[in-house]
Amino acid sequence: MKLVNPRRRVRATAIAGVALAALVAAGCSSGGSSSTAAAGGSSSPSSTAAPSGSGQKVTLTFWTWVPNMDKIVAAWNTAHPDIQVQVQTQSAGDPYLTKLLAAAKGGNPPDIAQVEYQVLPTLVSNNYLADISKYDDNLKSDFPAGNWNQVTLGGSALYGVPQDAAPMALFYRTDMFKKYGLTVPTTWAQFAADATKLHQEAPGVYLGTFSAVDPGEFSGLAQQAGAQWWSASGTTWSVGIDSAASQKVMSYWQSLIAGGGVNNQPQWTAAWNKGMNDGQYIAWVSDVWGPSDFPTDAPAGAGKWQMAELPQWTAGANVVGNWGGSSTAVMAASKHQQDAAEFVAWLNTSAAGTAGLVSQGGIYPADTAAEAAIGSAPSYFSNQPNFWSLAKDYASQAANVTWGPDVNVAYSEFTTAFGSAAISKSSFLSPLSSVQSAVVNDMKKSGFTVAAG
Repeated sequence: MKLVNPRRRVRATAIAGVALAALVAAGCSSGGSSSTAAAGGSSSPSSTAAPSGSGQKVTLTFWTWVPNMDKIVAAWNTAHPDIQVQVQTQSAGDPYLTKLLAAAKGGNPPDIAQVEYQVLPTLVSNNYLADISKYDDNLKSDFPAGNWNQVTLGGSALYGVPQDAAPMALFYRTDMFKKYGLTVPTTWAQFAADATKLHQEAPGVYLGTFSAVDPGEFSGLAQQAGAQWWSASGTTWSVGIDSAASQKVMSYWQSLIAGGGVNNQPQWTAAWNKGMNDGQYIAWVSDVWGPSDFPTDAPAGAGKWQMAELPQWTAGANVVGNWGGSSTAVMAASKHQQDAAEFVAWLNTSAAGTAGLVSQGGIYPADTAAEAAIGSAPSYFSNQPNFWSLAKDYASQAANVTWGPDVNVAYSEFTTAFGSAAISKSSFLSPLSSVQSAVVNDMKKSGFTVAAG
């Protein structure tokens, strides 16, 4: 199958426990509706849930960016003539979130929406998502704890059902590793040593690249090192973007760039694609959605690349970060929340739903029982028949971290600050402080209580 690359549409990692109900009460962005919405109520007095099996035909609107979702949903519509789902395909990324927030604020959102894990707290803090725990809470055992925590925010409320998982991994060219006498690095110390040695022996070859304008990738790497960019105690937030763990990771990569072990060529550029295809880059720190990119980025490498666990800061730690992933959520304004919740459960846990996500949508499903639907290894990785079992292992190793209500602010500032630092070849540590300040100021402006420090 061809996976959807969530890097192009999401930037997320696993999310851990936060009693967000208390946080929502403490501070919300302007334009939020009444607090009953976040608890599964309605943002409109006339919006009520129609019970399943009522005999009334219900039409639900569903916003999503997954390709061929209409074909996947057709199976549901055939089996449920009284609950029809109408797919409205959207553009991915920040424009989608802006459109969804505007629709929710205006009182005309879809019934169901695909929601990136890292923006879910923003929607919850504005009371735009329904709590569907009374309908779908029994699905918990279907998902890895890290993915489930992303939609429960560590509490008892359920704001969506996980759809896809995106644990990070290391990809490497087997033929080039053999040529240069390299073994797969299991620690970041080994990765650095091998990268430096390789570039000294073969100046035109790099073990990889580090893009200073991919905040989703860096956040996953930082979380693997133990960084908690957001955390909360009661109604008070703490922001730790400029933490020792983040500084450790950023210093590591800046040192590698300065020493020539890797370069800072942004990914998915023409130059990067050529380097991946021609053997200039013989490893790639990426994610299990890599198979969606390789046929286009490095067509000459089919059958030559393999996937391995992300190098560890401590040997044998078996911890990875996530770079991507999304959920399917029911909007609080929906008049048919129970019917919507029934569909959301079917899409992400049933054999028919997950098979469609895999074969038609190119999704690596979060549902642990969906492995049978995935089938054989991606054709590009036909030389690695255990590809998907490895991906499942990595998904279970994902670090648990907390997302805050203004990830968009952090990512925007990251791209601006680090992009400038990369061009000027200045310190990568100062931009971390800039991102920290931007996030803290934005949260305070939005009415959240933020601890000093």
